[in-house]
Amino acid sequence: MSDTADVTRRQAWLMAARPHTLPAAAAPVVVGTGLAVHAGLFAALPALAALVGAALIQVGTNFANDYYDAVQGADTDEREGFTRVTAGGLIEPERVKFAMYATFALAILDGTYLVYVGGLPIVVVGLASVASGIAYTGGPYPLGYHGLGDLFVFVFFGVVAVTGTFYVQAVTHLADPLTTTIPPGTVTTAALVASLPVAALSTDILVVNNVRDREEDATTGKRTLAVRFGYTASRVQFVALLALAYVVPLWFYVEGYSAAVFFPLLSLPLAVSVTRTLLSRTDGEALNPALSRTGQLLAVYSALFAAGFAV
Repeated sequence: MSDTADVTRRQAWLMAARPHTLPAAAAPVVVGTGLAVHAGLFAALPALAALVGAALIQVGTNFANDYYDAVQGADTDEREGFTRVTAGGLIEPERVKFAMYATFALAILDGTYLVYVGGLPIVVVGLASVASGIAYTGGPYPLGYHGLGDLFVFVFFGVVAVTGTFYVQAVTHLADPLTTTIPPGTVTTAALVASLPVAALSTDILVVNNVRDREEDATTGKRTLAVRFGYTASRVQFVALLALAYVVPLWFYVEGYSAAVFFPLLSLPLAVSVTRTLLSRTDGEALNPALSRTGQLLAVYSALFAAGFAV
């Protein structure tokens, strides 16, 4: 871990919130909104509320990871990743736990407007997202400790987040408030397919993280996919998810969308750079920057994808 002697209280809270992970929250909202613009279904307030809610769920999940990894002994002095404030003694565990619940409560409060707009489907999605954010490292069966973290990220930070963002905008045009069903045209094949690159690249962020932490996770009982199947399998997973992200625009082009859907190909040099690092290194010195660059890749890809739809 990093030296924590000179870290201020404010810096410690920023470290716990991990603002560098917010691209993973913004990316699906950006893509879902770009698709809504293309379909003529853009709605500003639902899009903004979706962005705020996604950011709060991301930060709440970060607090949960920091707290539960510390109290369950998964964070040790051998950790090569970014400093965790609970394990590092920078913030008392109960304060981090309170911050987690407070942040999720704010996410639910933000979601009340989205429930009015989108009805019962948003209640189900919102509560499932919050519960999964806690269950990722907490509860009786922590998802991240049993190799299910990748699936959690793929589903909730990809598929659900993109289709949910499109849904809350489309439903304002296609149905009355407080609907109890999923109105036709609000969850489309295009939205589901558009969610796949975001899901894939968001999961790749976790893959890089788990490759870096594999040795420590193996000693602390955290059975990630990298621990279960090794470095080679994780590298194959990373490349396969990248391939999925860059194949998806072709589907839209075949379906009649303009060539602008290929804008994300402009991010390929960054993808290649990160891949080269992951294929040859396992240490924190190399993979901490690679982790940040994978987050940047997600942000750049998503912005280009959304722009392609909007154009």
